[in-house]
Amino acid sequence: MNNSRRAAAFAVAAWLKTKEFPSNLLPSGPDRSFVQDIVYTVVRRLRPLRKILGSLVKTWPKGELEALLYVGAAQILYMDGVADYAAVNETVEAAKECPNPSVAKVVNGVLRNLLRRRDEFLAALASAPVAEREGYPESLWRRWTARYGAADAEKLAVWHNTPAVTYLARKDGTFTALGRGERVDAVKGFAEGDFIVQDPATALAVGLLAPAEGERILDACAAPGGKTVQIAWRGADVTACEVNPARRRRLAGNLERMKLDVAVVPSLPDAGSFDKVLADAPCTNTGVLRRRPDARWNWSGEKLASLVRLQAEILDRVAPLVRPGGMLVYSTCSNEPEENADQVRAFLSRHPEFSLKDSRESVPFRDGRDGAYAAALLRSASRAD
Repeated sequence: MNNSRRAAAFAVAAWLKTKEFPSNLLPSGPDRSFVQDIVYTVVRRLRPLRKILGSLVKTWPKGELEALLYVGAAQILYMDGVADYAAVNETVEAAKECPNPSVAKVVNGVLRNLLRRRDEFLAALASAPVAEREGYPESLWRRWTARYGAADAEKLAVWHNTPAVTYLARKDGTFTALGRGERVDAVKGFAEGDFIVQDPATALAVGLLAPAEGERILDACAAPGGKTVQIAWRGADVTACEVNPARRRRLAGNLERMKLDVAVVPSLPDAGSFDKVLADAPCTNTGVLRRRPDARWNWSGEKLASLVRLQAEILDRVAPLVRPGGMLVYSTCSNEPEENADQVRAFLSRHPEFSLKDSRESVPFRDGRDGAYAAALLRSASRAD
């Protein structure tokens, strides 16, 4: 597949159909970064793109045609580095590979019409409500405005539509930003396991955990392994648990590249006595929407409630594995109170043998990094809890 727009359209069509992680649908090869830019722009801007394209077609398209129109419109409206002629011509060339020859004609006509009316559409977007302009579900936008106020909620919405910077976590505890377009596997030290891709926000949980030489630590929800690696670098005896087979394979691959001897297990131990346990729980990902732009479209009150229940189950399951006097660190990459401080309060009410030592939260528009939350919970040294 030589045409990068064709590759992007394949990924967009697959995402629209399956709701798979967009990152898992991207091709390998030298064009991957550009294809990712297109795909992520489509996902981020799905709401305004759909509205604008809807005014340019008589009947809403499906399948390849829908994906190609999104790909072309995303370049024209949002990707300033792409020349207009390239956005149109290359997307039309990609459409010519479709079995139905009329697809290319429709793509050509719609995209050229969009170019002619671009200023009109951009002016309409500029005056549209923030959720519509920036591309968020109304329910999520209402939560943010209620919590942060309209001005800061808009800052948050804009932040999450900014392409993410890739950071490399290093053994000395520092984080360095990867250059735009630079490949991770081309960075010196990749093969030697000198770094792993992680945002500085992960330092919240690892910092509270404070791994030390020889400590027995359980990473209860370990994949893809960034925090596991940071714990092992500090000399702890780590057991990494991951129940999902595909994610467990990715975890094992990362640990192998890092040349770390870490036990990887498919389920939580039935019993044990760990000095510390990290529960980096599944969450709504609202703190990392610029890295997971698709998560905004998975948002719902029902999904939030389901994840809150799952998080509580995980916490209840790992609590007995913390030795008396040990520590449990709970973390998420969410900024939703129900998943964070509210979840911790509920846990402490069920488990009086634990107490809150400290908690930290990163809010993107305030802290300039991914959103995250972490809380350190101490277990009483008494065995008569």
